[in-house]
Amino acid sequence: MQNIIVDGGDIEFLTTPKEYKQQLLLLIEGARQRIFITALYLQDDDAGREILHALYQAKANFPELDINIFVDFNRGQRGLIGEKESLGNRALYLQLAQDYSQTVNIYGVAVKRKEVFGVLHLKGMVFDDKLFYTGASINDIYLHQGERYRLDRYCTINSPELAESFCHYLTDTFIDSGLAPLLNQAWLPDAIEQKRNLATLKARLRKSHYIVAQQQSNSQSKLVSDKTFITPLVGFGRRKNQLNQATRHLVQQADNNIVLFTPYFNLPHALARDVIKALKRGVKITVVVGDKTANDFFISNDEDFSTIGIIPYVYEMLLKRFVKRYQSFIDQGLLNIHLWKDKDNSFHLKGLRVDDRYHLITGSNLNPRAWALDLENGLLVDDAGKQLLQKTNDELLGILVDTTKIVHYSDIESVDDYPEKPQKLLKKIRVAQIDRVLKRFL
Repeated sequence: MQNIIVDGGDIEFLTTPKEYKQQLLLLIEGARQRIFITALYLQDDDAGREILHALYQAKANFPELDINIFVDFNRGQRGLIGEKESLGNRALYLQLAQDYSQTVNIYGVAVKRKEVFGVLHLKGMVFDDKLFYTGASINDIYLHQGERYRLDRYCTINSPELAESFCHYLTDTFIDSGLAPLLNQAWLPDAIEQKRNLATLKARLRKSHYIVAQQQSNSQSKLVSDKTFITPLVGFGRRKNQLNQATRHLVQQADNNIVLFTPYFNLPHALARDVIKALKRGVKITVVVGDKTANDFFISNDEDFSTIGIIPYVYEMLLKRFVKRYQSFIDQGLLNIHLWKDKDNSFHLKGLRVDDRYHLITGSNLNPRAWALDLENGLLVDDAGKQLLQKTNDELLGILVDTTKIVHYSDIESVDDYPEKPQKLLKKIRVAQIDRVLKRFL
């Protein structure tokens, strides 16, 4: 794994979804050479259309601008959960391709045959020599277009080497390989060809990694105390997963403190063991997780409840089980659990901060699905001079304002406290013992 050397002043953190939208539009307007956008989806809604129109306008203003968007192949061709069968977001992509004379490439990347078995979960947007990294996708709620928002983390990094590394990976893996068809053109591979493409792509992904151009020798650069070192990481599958290995190594090597963000509390078994071992050696751990009502699958009205709405309750059950088992660490002040809730808004933060020096900025949800099924990436940041500490402290304090600290496992609701429909379904699931299967895919 290769480091990229960056000045601490070239890394900035944004804190709100509205800032995310504003920054995204400014970066699109300011780009002159290239725009590469990677997200799970770019939605056919007000915010998604505004971003796409801005991209086409940028191409019209600067015809040499190279614009490439990468979204999940399967997710891009369906409507929202519960909607009738449709072309999904692809209908918008096709329409805009007809409306504009300019060309914007929208690639559909399939990492598995069906969404349930894994998706393109790579994150990161490149505008010339700047990387804008966030776990957010592009739609109304992520960009706070209306009343509601979904909170994420947002980080901009000025680095030609980092930007080039991301663009090279996307170009080599998806464009030049011909394994990611364009969703905004009429032709798509048939089922047989797509199956063949998928097998070839999966084999490539298991071996793929970011390539970093040589800057200068690390032995010389590490003498410069105001520099920060960034290692871009990619992970796919259970075996030889660089991102998963780096995540575990951070927790295993922690000496003093860890802050862990996850929207869905369901740590992979190996990571959970590392967390417990860290607590046992005296490391103070703060976990910031969304309340069940801040989950994007939460259904507030019991009358409208459907099976998909059980997901937030399963996560809360797992959290309560964890807190109850390790209550003694809470009592000692070593384990701090913060539940985020702000009205009917949702929580989508992920990542790690270790010993106030190391930062994992990632789109990975730190759950079994992310670790085994999805294609993920992240940035491992070594801030030896702690140039980022004040910035990340400000970010953390802003997040904690909307949290409630759990002091006892009884602070978390039990199954008997839930509305009738989720309560009945959960009891059926527990009887049938499918909760173990569910946890693999959540």
